[in-house]
Amino acid sequence: MTKASDLFVKCLEEEGVEYMFGVPGEENLDFLDSLSRSTKIKLILNRHEQAAGFMAATYGRHTGKAGVCMATLGPGATNFVTAAAYAQLGGMPMMMITGQKPIKSSKQGRFQILDVVDMMRPITKFTHQMASADNIPSRVREAFRLAQEEKPGAVHIEFPEDIADEETDSLPIPASLSRRPAADPKAVRAAVKKIEGAKSPLLVIGAGGNRAMTSRMLSQFVEKTGIPFLTTQLGKGVIDEDHPKFVGCAALSGGDFVHRAIASADVIINVGHDVIEKPPFFMQKGTAEVIHVSFRSAEVDPVYFPQIEVVGDIANAIWQMKEDILPNKSWDFSKMMKAREAEVAHAAQYSGDTRCPIFPPFLVDQVRKAMPSDGIICLDNGVYKIWFARNYHAHAPNTVLLDNALATMGAGLPSAMASSMVYPDRKVMAICGDGGFMMNSQEMETAVRLKLNIVVLILNDNSYGMIRWKQANMGFKDWGLTYGNPDFVKYAESYGATGHRVTSAAHLTELLSQCLDAPGVQLIEVPMDYSENDRILNKEIKQVSAAV
Repeated sequence: MTKASDLFVKCLEEEGVEYMFGVPGEENLDFLDSLSRSTKIKLILNRHEQAAGFMAATYGRHTGKAGVCMATLGPGATNFVTAAAYAQLGGMPMMMITGQKPIKSSKQGRFQILDVVDMMRPITKFTHQMASADNIPSRVREAFRLAQEEKPGAVHIEFPEDIADEETDSLPIPASLSRRPAADPKAVRAAVKKIEGAKSPLLVIGAGGNRAMTSRMLSQFVEKTGIPFLTTQLGKGVIDEDHPKFVGCAALSGGDFVHRAIASADVIINVGHDVIEKPPFFMQKGTAEVIHVSFRSAEVDPVYFPQIEVVGDIANAIWQMKEDILPNKSWDFSKMMKAREAEVAHAAQYSGDTRCPIFPPFLVDQVRKAMPSDGIICLDNGVYKIWFARNYHAHAPNTVLLDNALATMGAGLPSAMASSMVYPDRKVMAICGDGGFMMNSQEMETAVRLKLNIVVLILNDNSYGMIRWKQANMGFKDWGLTYGNPDFVKYAESYGATGHRVTSAAHLTELLSQCLDAPGVQLIEVPMDYSENDRILNKEIKQVSAAV
């Protein structure tokens, strides 16, 4: 016979779990004791459950395997809610394990008791309370299967104290060998025929296209056909964005140069479209026809009603299309490429602006120059995200981790920490607004304790800058969105990290190079000037792109 908590850990080991991120509580102590004897799973003790969830989700995003995190009941479980939504909307496989008081008998009334399973139901793919030790293997296996199956997402298991202490003779269930369904050849043929007969086809790569094998197949498709491509924010890096056929990222909702490229297409090959992202284009009657290529059929709404659907494993579907297609010599991509040339020229006007406080286009340019091609930047959520989505060229999948799904603040630092753990030999940088950083800044201690090598860029404007920008755009007075900040250099030093403060544009360039080569946690405070966001992003870009 085996203790239930020991069996649970063995099931996690069977699934290949490497890390357990979390903040244990009294109700997890049996499980924690069992975990202490595991030779395969390392406990990562966090300072907040939300950060543990962000780290688990990012682990899942990088590896395709569910990252696992744990918390106690009540407030520990509620602190997982934002991370669960982050993973669920963002398509990141993650398992949450929460404790609970004994369910067969309790002497504590309703103290700390919430219906956590019901709370998790709307924001997970699977949620379940363990009521018998014998069912642990099947429930754990099912949870992992669902978390990792397309579209990946969050799952949750509640593990009560009395169940954790039971004895059982059940054994772990190994994962089965499975393959995603292949796309129907007739649908592939219809799509290829439509593309071959087009005048100006265009490839759009969304969140679902951001998978390892899909990247390779899409690159081969573009090389064979010469069809230009653009990405959504969650599709960045699927194909190297230095490719001559790259026409931009849909970072703004409309009126950008990339939307001029879209307007010139008569057939759009929409790969991995996910409704959680802001739409890169809006379908209307009489505009471009759309070929939907994804793991699942299209969710139809008033602005998305594709004419052809190729449903199945995306990599296999693109491979079938690449093998079948005959490039058409009469395809005309001149308008798309003209729009891209105009965007590059427009960006070049501002990337050399060396004012201090630092101008966003200059910051993006310097970070791109400092980071190696396989370096990973992890963005929190703020107005700077738009600048990085538009102007930062990604050279490989999952090297630009930004959240265009839940778009939560507070994820940048934990995401960088998990990235550094998965890829210890690569350069990793967290890019956070001052507001987002302070939401999980306590994890600096965790990063230092784990001896991680990361650079943390804090973009300081002493305000919730994104909302302040929107406030101005809507004609409201500037009110209620500014605050004070700690001395970030001293703050870093108090955790055992190294702190720096940018004093000029040249100093920023110097610090980026210095800190990326230095060991440990390096924090750089960057004073930011967002005063011209409205002029450039809202007015000038739309005026210039309209003239293309």
